[in-house]
Amino acid sequence: MTIPPYDLVVIGGGINGTGIAADAAGRGLRVLLAEAEDLAGGTSSASSKLIHGGLRYLEHYAFRLVRESLAEREVLMAKAPHIIWPLRFVLPHAPGMRPALVLRAGLFLYDHLSPRRSLGGSQSLDLKQNEAGRPLANGFGRGFSYWDCWVDDARLVVLNALAARQKGAEVWTGTPVTALAVEGPLWRVTLNSGGTSRTVAARAIVNAGGPWVAEIARLALGKCSSPPPKVRLIKGSHIVVPRIAGADDAYIFQNADGRVVFALPFEAAFTLIGTTDTAYGGDPRDCRVTDGDQRYLLAAANRYFRTPLSPADIVWQFAGVRPLEDDGSDNPSAVSRDYHLELQTAAGPPLLHVVGGKITTYRRLAEAALDKLAPLLPMGPAWTATAPLPGGNFGEGGYATWCEGLVARRPGFSRSDLARLTRRYGTRVDDLLGEARDTADLGTDLGGHLSRREVEFLKREEWAVNADDVLWRRTKTALHVASHDREGLAARVQAVLDAV
Repeated sequence: MTIPPYDLVVIGGGINGTGIAADAAGRGLRVLLAEAEDLAGGTSSASSKLIHGGLRYLEHYAFRLVRESLAEREVLMAKAPHIIWPLRFVLPHAPGMRPALVLRAGLFLYDHLSPRRSLGGSQSLDLKQNEAGRPLANGFGRGFSYWDCWVDDARLVVLNALAARQKGAEVWTGTPVTALAVEGPLWRVTLNSGGTSRTVAARAIVNAGGPWVAEIARLALGKCSSPPPKVRLIKGSHIVVPRIAGADDAYIFQNADGRVVFALPFEAAFTLIGTTDTAYGGDPRDCRVTDGDQRYLLAAANRYFRTPLSPADIVWQFAGVRPLEDDGSDNPSAVSRDYHLELQTAAGPPLLHVVGGKITTYRRLAEAALDKLAPLLPMGPAWTATAPLPGGNFGEGGYATWCEGLVARRPGFSRSDLARLTRRYGTRVDDLLGEARDTADLGTDLGGHLSRREVEFLKREEWAVNADDVLWRRTKTALHVASHDREGLAARVQAVLDAV
Protein backbone atom coordinates (compact mmCIF):
# COMPACT_ATOMS: atom_id res chain seq x y z
CA MET A 1 0.00 0.00 0.00
CA THR A 2 1.34 3.42 -0.95
CA ILE A 3 1.70 5.74 2.04
CA PRO A 4 0.24 9.16 1.21
CA PRO A 5 2.64 12.09 1.47
CA TYR A 6 2.82 14.14 4.62
CA ASP A 7 1.76 17.74 4.26
CA LEU A 8 4.68 18.78 6.41
CA VAL A 9 7.86 17.16 7.71
CA VAL A 10 9.40 19.13 10.57
CA ILE A 11 13.08 18.41 11.18
CA GLY A 12 14.16 19.08 14.75
CA GLY A 13 12.59 18.29 18.11
CA GLY A 14 13.48 21.43 20.04
CA ILE A 15 11.01 24.08 21.13
CA ASN A 16 10.62 25.59 17.65
CA GLY A 17 10.15 22.27 15.89
CA THR A 18 7.64 20.87 18.39
CA GLY A 19 5.78 24.18 18.51
CA ILE A 20 5.43 24.26 14.72
CA ALA A 21 4.43 20.58 14.57
CA ALA A 22 1.71 21.07 17.18
CA ASP A 23 0.31 24.19 15.54
CA ALA A 24 0.36 22.60 12.07
CA ALA A 25 -1.31 19.38 13.21
CA GLY A 26 -4.03 21.39 14.94
CA ARG A 27 -4.71 23.21 11.68
CA GLY A 28 -5.46 19.91 9.95
CA LEU A 29 -2.13 19.16 8.30
CA ARG A 30 -0.66 15.67 8.18
CA VAL A 31 2.60 16.16 10.07
CA LEU A 32 5.75 14.17 10.80
CA LEU A 33 8.28 15.48 13.32
CA ALA A 34 11.73 13.90 13.03
CA GLU A 35 14.29 14.40 15.81
CA ALA A 36 17.80 12.98 15.47
CA GLU A 37 18.23 12.26 19.18
CA ASP A 38 15.96 13.23 22.10
CA LEU A 39 13.35 15.95 22.40
CA ALA A 40 14.99 19.10 23.81
CA GLY A 41 18.33 17.33 23.52
CA GLY A 42 20.18 20.49 22.47
CA THR A 43 19.61 24.20 23.00
CA SER A 44 16.07 23.83 24.31
CA SER A 45 17.18 22.12 27.53
CA ALA A 46 20.22 24.38 28.04
CA SER A 47 18.42 27.69 28.46
CA SER A 48 18.23 29.90 31.55
CA LYS A 49 14.71 28.48 32.14
CA LEU A 50 12.97 31.83 31.74
CA ILE A 51 9.89 33.14 30.00
CA HIS A 52 10.85 36.80 29.87
CA GLY A 53 10.59 39.94 27.84
CA GLY A 54 14.33 40.43 27.72
CA LEU A 55 14.97 43.59 29.72
CA ARG A 56 18.48 44.00 28.33
CA TYR A 57 17.21 43.84 24.73
CA LEU A 58 15.80 47.34 25.22
CA GLU A 59 19.38 48.64 25.04
CA HIS A 60 19.55 47.28 21.51
CA TYR A 61 16.20 48.90 20.58
CA ALA A 62 14.58 45.49 20.01
CA PHE A 63 11.18 46.90 20.95
CA ARG A 64 9.10 44.56 18.78
CA LEU A 65 10.81 41.48 20.20
CA VAL A 66 10.42 42.72 23.78
CA ARG A 67 6.76 43.65 23.28
CA GLU A 68 5.95 40.28 21.72
CA SER A 69 7.84 38.46 24.49
CA LEU A 70 6.09 40.39 27.26
CA ALA A 71 2.69 39.56 25.78
CA GLU A 72 3.60 35.87 25.51
CA ARG A 73 4.31 35.61 29.23
CA GLU A 74 0.59 35.89 29.96
CA VAL A 75 -0.37 33.48 27.16
CA LEU A 76 2.10 30.78 28.21
CA MET A 77 1.29 30.99 31.93
CA ALA A 78 -2.34 30.28 31.07
CA LYS A 79 -1.39 27.37 28.80
CA ALA A 80 0.84 25.52 31.27
CA PRO A 81 0.75 26.95 34.81
CA HIS A 82 2.30 23.80 36.27
CA ILE A 83 5.62 24.41 34.51
CA ILE A 84 5.46 28.22 34.08
CA TRP A 85 4.94 30.59 37.00
CA PRO A 86 5.77 34.18 38.08
CA LEU A 87 9.20 34.98 39.45
CA ARG A 88 10.31 38.26 41.04
CA PHE A 89 13.66 39.62 39.89
CA VAL A 90 15.83 41.80 42.09
CA LEU A 91 18.28 44.15 40.37
CA PRO A 92 20.84 45.65 42.77
CA HIS A 93 22.22 48.98 41.64
CA ALA A 94 25.97 48.72 41.28
CA PRO A 95 27.93 52.00 41.35
CA GLY A 96 29.76 52.59 38.10
CA MET A 97 27.34 50.48 36.04
CA ARG A 98 24.16 51.58 34.30
CA PRO A 99 22.87 54.74 36.04
CA ALA A 100 19.88 54.28 38.34
CA LEU A 101 17.85 56.75 36.28
CA VAL A 102 18.46 54.70 33.12
CA LEU A 103 17.44 51.50 34.91
CA ARG A 104 14.26 53.09 36.25
CA ALA A 105 13.36 54.36 32.78
CA GLY A 106 13.99 50.96 31.25
CA LEU A 107 11.81 49.26 33.85
CA PHE A 108 9.01 51.78 33.27
CA LEU A 109 9.14 50.93 29.56
CA TYR A 110 9.27 47.20 30.39
CA ASP A 111 6.11 47.58 32.50
CA HIS A 112 4.16 49.39 29.79
CA LEU A 113 5.20 47.92 26.43
CA SER A 114 2.50 45.26 26.80
CA PRO A 115 -0.56 44.94 29.09
CA ARG A 116 -0.04 42.96 32.32
CA ARG A 117 -2.87 40.89 33.81
CA SER A 118 -1.14 38.41 36.12
CA LEU A 119 2.26 39.94 36.84
CA GLY A 120 3.15 42.85 39.07
CA GLY A 121 5.06 45.95 38.06
CA SER A 122 8.54 47.16 38.91
CA GLN A 123 9.46 48.84 42.18
CA SER A 124 12.37 50.67 43.78
CA LEU A 125 13.90 48.82 46.75
CA ASP A 126 15.86 49.85 49.81
CA LEU A 127 18.08 46.78 49.99
CA LYS A 128 19.25 47.63 53.50
CA GLN A 129 15.67 47.29 54.76
CA ASN A 130 14.01 44.94 52.26
CA GLU A 131 14.37 41.15 52.69
CA ALA A 132 15.64 40.99 49.12
CA GLY A 133 18.89 42.55 50.32
CA ARG A 134 19.61 39.83 52.89
CA PRO A 135 21.78 37.57 50.65
CA LEU A 136 23.69 40.49 49.14
CA ALA A 137 27.15 41.71 50.06
CA ASN A 138 27.63 44.97 51.91
CA GLY A 139 27.55 48.07 49.74
CA PHE A 140 24.34 47.48 47.83
CA GLY A 141 21.79 49.88 49.26
CA ARG A 142 19.54 50.63 46.32
CA GLY A 143 17.88 48.29 43.86
CA PHE A 144 14.82 47.56 41.80
CA SER A 145 12.44 44.66 41.34
CA TYR A 146 10.34 43.49 38.40
CA TRP A 147 8.50 40.34 37.32
CA ASP A 148 9.06 37.69 34.66
CA CYS A 149 8.43 33.92 34.65
CA TRP A 150 10.17 30.63 35.29
CA VAL A 151 9.76 27.68 32.90
CA ASP A 152 10.84 24.05 32.86
CA ASP A 153 12.26 24.33 29.35
CA ALA A 154 12.66 20.64 28.49
CA ARG A 155 9.17 19.80 29.75
CA LEU A 156 7.73 22.64 27.65
CA VAL A 157 9.22 20.92 24.59
CA VAL A 158 7.74 17.56 25.58
CA LEU A 159 4.31 19.13 26.15
CA ASN A 160 4.34 20.58 22.65
CA ALA A 161 5.31 17.19 21.24
CA LEU A 162 2.41 15.67 23.17
CA ALA A 163 0.08 18.34 21.80
CA ALA A 164 1.29 17.55 18.28
CA ARG A 165 0.63 13.84 18.82
CA GLN A 166 -2.81 14.52 20.27
CA LYS A 167 -3.65 16.47 17.10
CA GLY A 168 -2.55 13.57 14.90
CA ALA A 169 1.12 14.26 14.21
CA GLU A 170 3.69 11.47 14.22
CA VAL A 171 6.74 12.11 16.41
CA TRP A 172 9.87 10.07 15.67
CA THR A 173 12.82 10.50 18.01
CA GLY A 174 16.23 8.94 17.46
CA THR A 175 15.60 9.45 13.75
CA PRO A 176 18.05 11.72 11.91
CA VAL A 177 17.33 12.95 8.40
CA THR A 178 20.14 11.76 6.13
CA ALA A 179 19.07 12.95 2.67
CA LEU A 180 16.65 15.31 0.92
CA ALA A 181 15.62 15.03 -2.70
CA VAL A 182 12.98 16.59 -4.94
CA GLU A 183 10.64 14.41 -6.96
CA GLY A 184 8.13 16.47 -8.91
CA PRO A 185 6.03 18.52 -6.46
CA LEU A 186 7.23 16.57 -3.43
CA TRP A 187 10.23 16.25 -1.16
CA ARG A 188 11.68 12.79 -0.63
CA VAL A 189 13.00 12.67 2.92
CA THR A 190 15.34 9.84 3.89
CA LEU A 191 15.55 9.03 7.59
CA ASN A 192 17.55 6.57 9.66
CA SER A 193 15.64 4.90 12.47
CA GLY A 194 17.52 2.34 14.56
CA GLY A 195 19.93 1.65 11.72
CA THR A 196 17.12 1.19 9.19
CA SER A 197 16.77 3.65 6.34
CA ARG A 198 13.31 4.69 5.15
CA THR A 199 11.99 7.37 2.85
CA VAL A 200 8.82 9.44 3.14
CA ALA A 201 7.26 12.04 0.88
CA ALA A 202 6.28 15.54 1.98
CA ARG A 203 4.65 18.55 0.36
CA ALA A 204 6.80 20.88 2.48
CA ILE A 205 9.68 20.78 4.94
CA VAL A 206 10.44 22.94 7.96
CA ASN A 207 14.10 22.94 8.96
CA ALA A 208 14.02 23.63 12.71
CA GLY A 209 17.36 21.99 13.40
CA GLY A 210 18.56 24.62 15.86
CA PRO A 211 22.38 24.56 15.96
CA TRP A 212 22.29 22.08 13.08
CA VAL A 213 20.02 24.20 10.86
CA ALA A 214 22.83 24.97 8.38
CA GLU A 215 23.91 21.31 8.33
CA ILE A 216 20.36 20.24 7.45
CA ALA A 217 20.11 23.02 4.87
CA ARG A 218 23.19 21.63 3.11
CA LEU A 219 21.29 18.38 2.50
CA ALA A 220 19.07 20.41 0.17
CA LEU A 221 21.89 22.10 -1.76
CA GLY A 222 21.34 21.64 -5.47
CA LYS A 223 17.61 21.11 -4.89
CA CYS A 224 16.98 24.78 -3.99
CA SER A 225 18.02 27.98 -5.71
CA SER A 226 18.99 29.78 -2.49
CA PRO A 227 22.07 29.20 -0.33
CA PRO A 228 21.63 27.94 3.24
CA PRO A 229 20.95 30.57 5.94
CA LYS A 230 23.82 32.27 7.72
CA VAL A 231 23.93 31.13 11.32
CA ARG A 232 26.08 32.29 14.21
CA LEU A 233 26.50 29.99 17.21
CA ILE A 234 26.70 31.68 20.62
CA LYS A 235 27.53 29.54 23.66
CA GLY A 236 25.73 30.03 26.95
CA SER A 237 27.05 28.35 30.10
CA HIS A 238 25.34 27.82 33.47
CA ILE A 239 26.44 26.50 36.85
CA VAL A 240 24.30 25.18 39.72
CA VAL A 241 25.22 25.55 43.39
CA PRO A 242 23.37 24.78 46.65
CA ARG A 243 20.72 27.43 47.35
CA ILE A 244 22.38 30.66 48.44
CA ALA A 245 20.97 31.58 51.85
CA GLY A 246 18.13 34.05 51.47
CA ALA A 247 18.19 34.04 47.65
CA ASP A 248 14.61 32.94 47.14
CA ASP A 249 13.98 35.63 44.53
CA ALA A 250 15.73 35.77 41.19
CA TYR A 251 18.66 38.20 40.98
CA ILE A 252 20.03 39.98 37.93
CA PHE A 253 23.56 41.37 38.17
CA GLN A 254 25.26 43.97 36.01
CA ASN A 255 28.80 43.07 34.98
CA ALA A 256 31.65 45.39 34.12
CA ASP A 257 31.65 44.05 30.52
CA GLY A 258 28.08 45.33 30.01
CA ARG A 259 26.48 41.88 30.25
CA VAL A 260 24.07 40.67 32.89
CA VAL A 261 24.14 37.42 34.86
CA PHE A 262 21.11 35.78 36.47
CA ALA A 263 21.03 33.93 39.79
CA LEU A 264 17.79 31.97 39.90
CA PRO A 265 16.09 29.76 42.50
CA PHE A 266 16.24 26.26 41.05
CA GLU A 267 14.70 22.91 42.00
CA ALA A 268 13.84 23.97 45.60
CA ALA A 269 17.36 23.51 47.00
CA PHE A 270 19.67 25.11 44.43
CA THR A 271 20.68 28.37 42.73
CA LEU A 272 21.23 28.46 38.96
CA ILE A 273 23.78 31.04 37.77
CA GLY A 274 24.13 32.03 34.12
CA THR A 275 24.69 32.79 31.40
CA THR A 276 27.74 33.54 29.28
CA ASP A 277 27.74 34.86 25.72
CA THR A 278 30.73 33.65 23.70
CA ALA A 279 31.17 32.83 20.03
CA TYR A 280 31.33 29.09 19.36
CA GLY A 281 32.80 27.40 16.32
CA GLY A 282 32.87 23.73 17.24
CA ASP A 283 30.44 20.84 17.04
CA PRO A 284 27.35 21.72 19.14
CA ARG A 285 27.45 18.18 20.55
CA ASP A 286 30.81 18.98 22.17
CA CYS A 287 29.72 22.21 23.86
CA ARG A 288 30.93 22.24 27.49
CA VAL A 289 31.32 24.64 30.41
CA THR A 290 35.00 25.63 30.54
CA ASP A 291 37.09 26.70 33.52
CA GLY A 292 36.91 30.23 32.12
CA ASP A 293 33.11 30.09 32.05
CA GLN A 294 33.10 28.95 35.67
CA ARG A 295 35.42 31.78 36.73
CA TYR A 296 33.29 34.36 34.94
CA LEU A 297 30.03 33.24 36.56
CA LEU A 298 31.53 32.74 40.02
CA ALA A 299 33.13 36.20 39.87
CA ALA A 300 29.77 37.78 39.07
CA ALA A 301 28.06 35.95 41.91
CA ASN A 302 30.85 36.70 44.39
CA ARG A 303 30.74 40.39 43.61
CA TYR A 304 27.11 40.59 44.64
CA PHE A 305 26.37 37.78 47.11
CA ARG A 306 27.45 37.71 50.73
CA THR A 307 28.12 33.94 50.57
CA PRO A 308 31.44 33.23 48.80
CA LEU A 309 31.39 30.58 46.10
CA SER A 310 34.20 28.48 44.63
CA PRO A 311 34.38 25.75 41.96
CA ALA A 312 33.98 23.17 44.74
CA ASP A 313 30.42 24.43 45.32
CA ILE A 314 29.28 23.57 41.79
CA VAL A 315 26.99 20.52 41.82
CA TRP A 316 26.03 20.61 38.15
CA GLN A 317 26.82 22.61 35.05
CA PHE A 318 25.56 22.73 31.49
CA ALA A 319 26.14 24.65 28.29
CA GLY A 320 24.31 25.03 25.01
CA VAL A 321 24.62 26.99 21.80
CA ARG A 322 22.10 29.49 20.54
CA PRO A 323 21.73 29.39 16.74
CA LEU A 324 21.23 33.06 15.84
CA GLU A 325 21.00 34.86 12.54
CA ASP A 326 24.47 36.14 11.64
CA ASP A 327 24.04 39.91 11.49
CA GLY A 328 27.76 40.66 11.42
CA SER A 329 27.88 42.05 14.96
CA ASP A 330 31.27 41.95 16.67
CA ASN A 331 29.68 41.60 20.11
CA PRO A 332 28.06 38.19 20.77
CA SER A 333 25.70 39.77 23.32
CA ALA A 334 24.42 42.21 20.70
CA VAL A 335 23.43 39.57 18.13
CA SER A 336 19.65 39.69 17.83
CA ARG A 337 17.63 37.03 19.65
CA ASP A 338 14.76 37.62 17.23
CA TYR A 339 13.78 34.81 14.89
CA HIS A 340 14.31 34.71 11.16
CA LEU A 341 12.20 32.59 8.77
CA GLU A 342 13.57 31.95 5.29
CA LEU A 343 11.17 30.33 2.81
CA GLN A 344 12.59 28.76 -0.36
CA THR A 345 10.12 27.86 -3.13
CA ALA A 346 11.72 28.84 -6.43
CA ALA A 347 13.17 25.43 -7.28
CA GLY A 348 10.28 23.21 -6.24
CA PRO A 349 8.38 22.27 -3.11
CA PRO A 350 8.66 24.66 -0.15
CA LEU A 351 11.49 24.50 2.37
CA LEU A 352 11.33 26.82 5.39
CA HIS A 353 14.46 27.44 7.45
CA VAL A 354 14.01 28.58 11.07
CA VAL A 355 16.88 30.54 12.58
CA GLY A 356 17.14 32.12 16.01
CA GLY A 357 14.31 32.86 18.38
CA LYS A 358 13.96 32.42 22.10
CA ILE A 359 11.90 29.99 24.11
CA THR A 360 9.51 32.78 25.15
CA THR A 361 8.37 33.45 21.58
CA TYR A 362 8.26 29.89 20.25
CA ARG A 363 4.45 29.94 19.85
CA ARG A 364 4.49 33.20 17.91
CA LEU A 365 7.33 31.87 15.79
CA ALA A 366 5.22 28.80 14.98
CA GLU A 367 2.30 30.99 13.92
CA ALA A 368 4.60 33.10 11.74
CA ALA A 369 6.06 29.97 10.13
CA LEU A 370 2.62 28.64 9.25
CA ASP A 371 1.55 32.05 7.96
CA LYS A 372 4.38 31.74 5.43
CA LEU A 373 3.26 28.25 4.43
CA ALA A 374 -0.49 28.95 4.41
CA PRO A 375 -0.65 30.05 0.74
CA LEU A 376 1.05 26.78 -0.24
CA LEU A 377 -0.63 24.34 2.18
CA PRO A 378 -4.32 25.01 2.76
CA MET A 379 -4.88 24.84 6.51
CA GLY A 380 -7.19 25.90 9.28
CA PRO A 381 -6.81 29.02 11.44
CA ALA A 382 -4.38 29.65 14.28
CA TRP A 383 -5.55 28.04 17.51
CA THR A 384 -2.76 27.79 20.09
CA ALA A 385 -3.20 31.13 21.90
CA THR A 386 -6.02 29.90 24.13
CA ALA A 387 -5.58 26.11 24.16
CA PRO A 388 -3.94 24.62 27.28
CA LEU A 389 -0.94 22.40 26.73
CA PRO A 390 -1.35 18.76 27.84
CA GLY A 391 -1.75 18.71 31.60
CA GLY A 392 -2.50 22.42 31.76
CA ASN A 393 -6.30 22.18 31.88
CA PHE A 394 -6.83 23.09 35.58
CA GLY A 395 -10.28 24.60 35.12
CA GLU A 396 -11.73 27.81 36.49
CA GLY A 397 -10.30 27.31 39.98
CA GLY A 398 -6.76 27.26 38.59
CA TYR A 399 -3.66 25.34 39.57
CA ALA A 400 -3.82 25.76 43.35
CA THR A 401 -7.46 24.73 43.63
CA TRP A 402 -6.95 21.67 41.44
CA CYS A 403 -3.94 20.61 43.54
CA GLU A 404 -5.98 20.81 46.74
CA GLY A 405 -8.59 18.58 45.12
CA LEU A 406 -5.86 16.09 44.18
CA VAL A 407 -4.62 15.93 47.77
CA ALA A 408 -8.18 15.18 48.92
CA ARG A 409 -8.65 12.50 46.25
CA ARG A 410 -5.29 10.82 46.92
CA PRO A 411 -5.01 10.62 50.74
CA GLY A 412 -2.45 7.80 50.59
CA PHE A 413 0.17 10.10 49.04
CA SER A 414 2.08 12.83 50.82
CA ARG A 415 1.42 16.43 49.81
CA SER A 416 5.07 16.82 48.81
CA ASP A 417 4.97 13.79 46.49
CA LEU A 418 1.81 15.02 44.80
CA ALA A 419 3.22 18.55 44.46
CA ARG A 420 6.38 17.24 42.80
CA LEU A 421 4.46 15.08 40.33
CA THR A 422 1.89 17.77 39.55
CA ARG A 423 4.67 20.23 38.74
CA ARG A 424 5.91 17.74 36.15
CA TYR A 425 2.67 16.39 34.71
CA GLY A 426 -0.13 18.75 35.66
CA THR A 427 -3.54 17.13 35.35
CA ARG A 428 -1.87 14.16 33.64
CA VAL A 429 -0.71 13.05 37.09
CA ASP A 430 -3.90 10.98 37.32
CA ASP A 431 -2.81 9.08 34.18
CA LEU A 432 0.51 8.35 35.89
CA LEU A 433 -0.96 7.31 39.25
CA GLY A 434 -3.85 5.30 37.84
CA GLU A 435 -5.35 3.08 40.54
CA ALA A 436 -2.37 3.47 42.88
CA ARG A 437 -3.45 4.13 46.46
CA ASP A 438 -0.07 5.08 47.90
CA THR A 439 3.61 5.42 47.03
CA ALA A 440 4.24 1.70 47.49
CA ASP A 441 1.88 1.00 44.57
CA LEU A 442 4.25 2.91 42.27
CA GLY A 443 6.92 0.26 42.54
CA THR A 444 10.55 0.50 43.51
CA ASP A 445 12.00 3.90 44.44
CA LEU A 446 15.00 4.01 42.10
CA GLY A 447 16.47 7.02 43.91
CA GLY A 448 15.58 10.68 44.34
CA HIS A 449 11.87 9.75 44.79
CA LEU A 450 11.77 8.49 41.19
CA SER A 451 9.53 5.43 41.03
CA ARG A 452 9.60 2.54 38.61
CA ARG A 453 6.08 3.44 37.45
CA GLU A 454 7.13 7.00 36.62
CA VAL A 455 10.02 5.78 34.48
CA GLU A 456 7.69 3.36 32.69
CA PHE A 457 5.25 6.24 32.12
CA LEU A 458 8.02 8.39 30.64
CA LYS A 459 9.04 5.59 28.28
CA ARG A 460 5.46 4.82 27.25
CA GLU A 461 4.08 8.36 27.02
CA GLU A 462 6.99 10.79 26.60
CA TRP A 463 9.56 9.18 24.29
CA ALA A 464 12.18 8.60 27.03
CA VAL A 465 14.75 6.04 25.83
CA ASN A 466 17.96 6.72 27.76
CA ALA A 467 18.64 7.41 31.42
CA ASP A 468 19.64 11.02 30.65
CA ASP A 469 16.26 11.55 28.97
CA VAL A 470 14.66 10.79 32.33
CA LEU A 471 17.17 12.11 34.85
CA TRP A 472 18.16 15.42 33.26
CA ARG A 473 15.41 16.39 30.80
CA ARG A 474 11.99 14.91 31.72
CA THR A 475 12.94 15.34 35.39
CA LYS A 476 15.93 16.73 37.29
CA THR A 477 16.09 13.71 39.60
CA ALA A 478 19.86 13.28 39.17
CA LEU A 479 20.40 16.66 40.77
CA HIS A 480 18.74 15.45 43.96
CA VAL A 481 21.11 12.54 44.60
CA ALA A 482 24.77 12.68 45.57
CA SER A 483 27.14 12.83 42.61
CA HIS A 484 28.69 9.48 43.53
CA ASP A 485 25.22 7.86 43.40
CA ARG A 486 24.28 9.14 39.94
CA GLU A 487 25.95 6.35 37.98
CA GLY A 488 24.06 3.68 39.92
CA LEU A 489 20.79 5.58 39.57
CA ALA A 490 21.30 5.87 35.81
CA ALA A 491 21.93 2.11 35.56
CA ARG A 492 18.71 1.35 37.45
CA VAL A 493 16.69 3.73 35.31
CA GLN A 494 18.15 2.31 32.10
CA ALA A 495 17.26 -1.21 33.18
CA VAL A 496 13.63 -0.17 33.63
CA LEU A 497 13.57 1.62 30.28
CA ASP A 498 15.00 -1.44 28.53
CA ALA A 499 12.41 -3.68 30.16
CA VAL A 500 9.36 -1.67 29.04
